[in-house]
Amino acid sequence: NLINQLLYAVFFPSSSSSSLSAGAGGWSPLTSDRYQWLEVDLGERTRITAVATQGRYGSSDWQTSYLLMFSDTGHNWKQYRQEDSRGFFPGNSNADSVVQYKLQQPAIARFLRLIPLDWNPSGRIGLRLETYGCPYTSDVLSFGGSSSSSSSSKVVSLKFKTLRNSGTLLHAEGEGGLSLSLELERGKLQLLLRQGGTSSPEPRRLASLGSLLDDQHWHHVAVERRGAHLNLTVDKHTERVQIPTELDLALYKIPFGLPNPNKTFCLVFFLINIHVSCCFISLVIIFLSLLLPLSLSLSQGNVTFSCTEPVSVAVTFPGPQSFLQLPGAAATAASVGFQFRTWNKAGLLLTFDLPQEGGVVWLYLSEARLRLQIHKAGRALLELSAGSALNDGQWHSVDLTSGRGRLTLAVDKEEGGVAHASPSFPVAVGRQLFFGGKRGCPAEDDSQECRNPFDIFQGCMRLLTVDNQPVDLILVQQRLLGNYSQLQIDMCGIIDRCSPSRCEHGGHCSQSWTVFHCNCSDSGYSGATCHSSVYQQSCEAYKHNGNTSGHFYIDVDGSGPIKPQLVYCNMTEENTWMVIQHNNTELTRVRPSPGLNQHLIHFDYSSQEEQLSAITGQSEHCEQELSYHCRKSRLLNTPEGTPFSWWLGGPGSGRIQTYWGGAQPGSQQCACGLQGDCVDPQHYCNCDADRTEWADDSGLITHKESLPVRSLVLGDVQRPGSEAAYRVGPLRCHGDKNFWNAAFFDKETSYLHFPTFHGELSADISFLFKTTASSGVFLENLGIKDFIRIELSSSTQVLFSFDVGNGPLEVRVESDVPLNDNRWHRVRAERNVKEASLRLDELPAATQEAPADGHFHLQLNSQLFIGGTASRQKGFRGCIRSLQLNGVTLDLEERAKITPGVRPGCPGHCSSYGSLCQNQGRCVERANGFQCDCGLSAYTGVFCHTEVSAIFKSGTSVSYTFKEPYELIRNSSTLPSSIYSDMTLRGENVSLSFRTNQSPALLLYISSYYREYLALLINKHGEEAFILKECVCVVEVERLEVILFFQINQDAREDFNLTSDGEFNAIKSLVLGRVHESDELDPDLARLAALGFTGCLSVVHFNSISPLKAALLHPDTSPVIITGPLVQSNCGSLASANPYAAENTHHLSGKDLSGKRWGESQPLVNAIRTDSALIGGLIAVVIFVLVTGLAITARFLYRRKETYRNQDVKGVKQEDSPDFPFNNQTDSQNVSDENRKEYFI
Repeated sequence: NLINQLLYAVFFPSSSSSSLSAGAGGWSPLTSDRYQWLEVDLGERTRITAVATQGRYGSSDWQTSYLLMFSDTGHNWKQYRQEDSRGFFPGNSNADSVVQYKLQQPAIARFLRLIPLDWNPSGRIGLRLETYGCPYTSDVLSFGGSSSSSSSSKVVSLKFKTLRNSGTLLHAEGEGGLSLSLELERGKLQLLLRQGGTSSPEPRRLASLGSLLDDQHWHHVAVERRGAHLNLTVDKHTERVQIPTELDLALYKIPFGLPNPNKTFCLVFFLINIHVSCCFISLVIIFLSLLLPLSLSLSQGNVTFSCTEPVSVAVTFPGPQSFLQLPGAAATAASVGFQFRTWNKAGLLLTFDLPQEGGVVWLYLSEARLRLQIHKAGRALLELSAGSALNDGQWHSVDLTSGRGRLTLAVDKEEGGVAHASPSFPVAVGRQLFFGGKRGCPAEDDSQECRNPFDIFQGCMRLLTVDNQPVDLILVQQRLLGNYSQLQIDMCGIIDRCSPSRCEHGGHCSQSWTVFHCNCSDSGYSGATCHSSVYQQSCEAYKHNGNTSGHFYIDVDGSGPIKPQLVYCNMTEENTWMVIQHNNTELTRVRPSPGLNQHLIHFDYSSQEEQLSAITGQSEHCEQELSYHCRKSRLLNTPEGTPFSWWLGGPGSGRIQTYWGGAQPGSQQCACGLQGDCVDPQHYCNCDADRTEWADDSGLITHKESLPVRSLVLGDVQRPGSEAAYRVGPLRCHGDKNFWNAAFFDKETSYLHFPTFHGELSADISFLFKTTASSGVFLENLGIKDFIRIELSSSTQVLFSFDVGNGPLEVRVESDVPLNDNRWHRVRAERNVKEASLRLDELPAATQEAPADGHFHLQLNSQLFIGGTASRQKGFRGCIRSLQLNGVTLDLEERAKITPGVRPGCPGHCSSYGSLCQNQGRCVERANGFQCDCGLSAYTGVFCHTEVSAIFKSGTSVSYTFKEPYELIRNSSTLPSSIYSDMTLRGENVSLSFRTNQSPALLLYISSYYREYLALLINKHGEEAFILKECVCVVEVERLEVILFFQINQDAREDFNLTSDGEFNAIKSLVLGRVHESDELDPDLARLAALGFTGCLSVVHFNSISPLKAALLHPDTSPVIITGPLVQSNCGSLASANPYAAENTHHLSGKDLSGKRWGESQPLVNAIRTDSALIGGLIAVVIFVLVTGLAITARFLYRRKETYRNQDVKGVKQEDSPDFPFNNQTDSQNVSDENRKEYFI
């Protein structure tokens, strides 16, 4: 036959050289379509390592792509897939060249089948084939290797095949009732530990691996002990598990009988410590531990030394045009049965016509339930449903029977559910049945007869029966029975895309027939495979996103294996501190335990070991307070003596440290010993003086290798009269070496090179850049064919390109603004088995899906180039900072120090981060980052965003003095312009926030040496007292010569024209609260000034002066005089105004006085975001603004001592004047003085 004529091309050569070119002719079927195949019987099981193809000699016939199938029996074929995904092999491009593929995982089989998919369109299918490999043999029983007790590795290995999805493969018992077993459960292999034998109700699962292992193909299993771990391997995937402490591996018995006689397996071999050659594998049945004598038990149960395999022919429905048509039965009843497996929740399984009723029967999946509908003339005559969760990839049986007026639908032999109906019409199978997909119609036929109202079925079927007779699918394949289209017969092509799961960091994997999906909810990661962290890597990074102090989740290694952790970020100081708490940070008194000479204290941290190590490693500085308070309790003794106490610090459980806080490691001293100021010069710690008075030794541990403090051991606490207390503060770290690690590339030919980037399955790359160039390559790494590259392709576009063997793929992001503006821009690129994505700054991410059936391993082998390429063309000119690959930061600065054309570091951050400085704060450059200078702002805080507020009582007064009047006292005739020229103002800018229930009230008073004054007050007006008490009002007044602007809260800004010359000469002082020197004031204003102010004042600002801030924060260095009680408070903040709302401060300019930026990275208060409270606060703000604008009248008085007569203020209504009196119980006074003019606005 044809196969025998081609045996010359199938052999086992001694070398890898191809011999196809020596042959002539070849195989070419009569019909060229996708239903042709070439099958080769190798005569015995063979380890196949490579295949090579060639076109038919002297012709235009060759195939351009093909599938490879393998089988041990000539049935139940299994498709060979490269990288667990790619199913087809590229073929030939002509008839003469040889294309060889080395199989990544050798295939062990007797039969090989090649199925052409595509061929030369100008010719036909043509093939010459060669295989490479060696014979594969396995003896029934033999021993090999060494059983010495000195072996460090203990291995049990076997191969099995089965049709059953559950059962016990291996069971081993040890002492104490412990047992270890390998069991199949729903097609997955479980490593189970039991206490009390096989009858234990709840075994402990140590590992779970593999899937769909009931496919009647050989699967390799190995259990290996390595130290304190067990490695479970199924086929080519391994899971490493920690051995439980209670598990003793001195197991001595392996019975191979199965508890359930119906669960049958074929076992090929076990091996322990055997090095297996390419062509020889032995069968060894032996126990788990090599410490005890070997024992062998093969007599229990039905054990044979052969493997009889039942023939089960399956059929795969891979796509929308797949269907199987079978002839119906002549009986008046219906009986159809089959088994199916799928991952899809929906799909049409079976349909047939009712010959007598003229209706149609639909049997389909919907929401993973089996449903049956009988339709006639568009109306449902009957509906049934049974089963649930039938899309789990397991085999499920379906039986549909009718007769004697009863219709029954059963799933899994009634275990999965059964439904009955008694239709009034007979249900019988018509002339033909259709399984899956459309009903045998052409693809372009959309007639009513061919239309499928349900989703297509993608999955496998087997054991089909019609009228209780099995269907021979091999006859169908040979076109001798029924009809079919686009089916894969004699194989089940189901793939478990979630085993092993491609979802990282605990993401939940789900799948359909063609794709998988990762649910990343609650994992802390995002992306198609839950690869990228949603959290920042340090408090420093959160700060530069505009966040303020609070609790944040920190992911120190980004996409790496370390989990996120909750820490407190303190951003109130110049440095940004990351604070990690432990279980006792308070000062704690020592309570000795009777009978123990030492007192041991252990500290448990909120972060795990690897998290702590990563934090201290990436921080520039870490410290931890360590203090000891003592009375007759010695601490360290002398440096030459044995210390009474010590502590353990550093990685793991810590190393013994014999120095104290503030001293140097290994010194056995305290801080006073280093400074030379201990209470007893003969000792190096205050407590070592052993005095009856209380003393203390306190200081900071700053040596990072000794942090954190794990335990304290206090020794001298048992003597009579000894008393002691200790405190170990939280671990505090600041500075992120990774965040500011940068390099500057000043030439297009300059670059940095690093070792090859390994991101075979998942790769994420993130960095910041700034440049003035319009293009340049940021990063490039090459392989033989694969590559990965990120570049600035134009002044507004970033390009991410790569190739993993499917051809180049590009992802682009276009910016609306130029990227060469010398400001920092962030790039985040990710590539995984599902998609590639690119994100630029805060623009939406661009994505490209990966081919569903393609290569997905990124294989690189050259050096990684940063800032340039291997060809030294298209290099990048500018700065690159914080470059991270899969969560690992590349040290650009260290490499730049030794590389010409590249400089470490990159200054100039205010251009990018200066906008974070709010409320007139000034951005100041630092070597690593920036700082907000709040000297000219009425606010304080890291971003000049924190309000400075104080509670005023009636007697409180804050007076800020501008100039001393020495020249004016000496010579009153001196012109003000010569003495106070710098204090002569042609304009003022006054702003403040207040909250009070006092009305009327004087808010601010500014006086001059020429009896000129400026006053800001609240007039008595109706029912405003409640409003003033409940909300914070913000007032802003600005005068520019004769034009005055006035605004309250969010009300419209009003402007007024004054008639003075616009100068305010020789200002003397600014007073908040009670005015003590009020002799020169009007009687009404003097009376009001004497009352003082009761309430809250906040962020008081006069031109460049912040008097309230100076009084509260710098009273000793500022020209302020404080009388009466002045209490700093947060009364001016939004949250304090209304305890039930998050924020309700009103702001003139629409800016948030708290300085918060509501974005993606917000601090967590008790790890919970109070969104509802924030919304309520915003609503409260709007309400108070509206009410306050109607009920409050603030008055700004500008008084000028001049001789103006009979002049009116423009824009002032006449009816406003009667509203001016400060107390409505006092008669209005008509002040008449020709030497002064007052403006009431």
